Amino acid sequence: MHKINLKTLLIFLTMVKIGIIGGSGLDDPQLLKDYKEKNVVTQYGKPSSSLTCGTIQGVEVVILARHGKKHEFYPSRINYRANIYALKLEECTHIIGTNAVGSLKEEIKPGDLVFPDQFIDFTKFRKTTFYDKYGDVRHTSMSEPFSHELIEILEEGCINFNYPYHKKAAIVIIEGPRFSTKSESFMFKNFVDIIGMTTFPEVALANELNIPYASISMSTDYDCWKEDEPAVSFDMVIRRMTENAEKVKKLLLYAIPRIAKKDEEFIKNKIRTIPNFPKPGIMFRDITTLLLDPEGMKKTINIFYNRYKERKIDIVAGIESRGFIIAGILADKLNKGLVPIRKKGKLPYQIVSQEYELEYGTDKIEIHADAIKKGDNVLLIDDLIATGGTANAAANLIEKLGGNVEEIAFIIELSDLKGRDKLNKWKFFSIINFEGE
Repeated sequence: MHKINLKTLLIFLTMVKIGIIGGSGLDDPQLLKDYKEKNVVTQYGKPSSSLTCGTIQGVEVVILARHGKKHEFYPSRINYRANIYALKLEECTHIIGTNAVGSLKEEIKPGDLVFPDQFIDFTKFRKTTFYDKYGDVRHTSMSEPFSHELIEILEEGCINFNYPYHKKAAIVIIEGPRFSTKSESFMFKNFVDIIGMTTFPEVALANELNIPYASISMSTDYDCWKEDEPAVSFDMVIRRMTENAEKVKKLLLYAIPRIAKKDEEFIKNKIRTIPNFPKPGIMFRDITTLLLDPEGMKKTINIFYNRYKERKIDIVAGIESRGFIIAGILADKLNKGLVPIRKKGKLPYQIVSQEYELEYGTDKIEIHADAIKKGDNVLLIDDLIATGGTANAAANLIEKLGGNVEEIAFIIELSDLKGRDKLNKWKFFSIINFEGE
């Protein structure tokens, strides 16, 4: 099994950005390190609250209070579209909603956690799609609305902490703010497991934007079907949510860094390994299979984008040849210029060159003399670092033109070959590590 060391841990923690939509008592900014408040307005209006942005164990997290900071929005007055779109604008890659639910099954006890995998919509007055303008009709698949990958991680957390939990559960979402009548409660009991007021249209809107969504639903009551239990009341919901809020917070602290690790494993599994190429004994890491996979490429580019979007970068430079692909996509997303660094004899205009040593002999890379101006901050990108010779030469070439190497970044690091050691003069980043494999 591949071992994850501290260095690799710090690498993959930058990969994702988690949106947490907090229900009553579960929008606590103290979850986050170095948090700050951010007010946003979307094309769908204002979200329920300002966004609280910070980190949990190195992972970027954005918390939004679903009902407002003072619980001023009842379920059908929540601007669900603005909430989800605000998290989209913040580049959230995953969303976890936390909320209170009523149990419609004896075995789902108050205080238990439930991770629904299906919903039934009984709401009537909510705006449930982003695509409601004339001529912009889209039909989104909703057969599996909740992310099974996120549910698996949440389940692992419950097992780790010995929390009672339930999955494979269907939730019915009612309009609110009133609770069910007994007749309604008995009717719902016949075909679903839990009842709530806020999961829809949240989950559907997240699906429309291709953001994986899961719900941590805390059972607070038995609605009103159970004759030997008091009927649900708002005071009961708030009291039981408060009593059990620390359980959900602890689960979030467990799950969030593991969500980041899942993305790292996803990308790694999209890279094909070809033994004995280009010569015996070499394990060639082929990114063409990653390039072919839209979701894998999206995750890869988002990692780089989220890392560099706030950095002062003037130019993105790509090293021949696969580095051009990654650098080109990233430069476009960052709205920066692209500079190719090429092998000898490929550039038509006046060039500056840098020679470097290979295992047997030397090679040379070149760059146009006018590609980088003095003082430009340059992000240097390639697909893979092995021995580090080419990247070292490319960084020196940038400095020869007067540029500053902001960072050198790769998708893949072959750490056994110690290429990082040749680049210790500059800041270094890689997404995944093949070590001893």
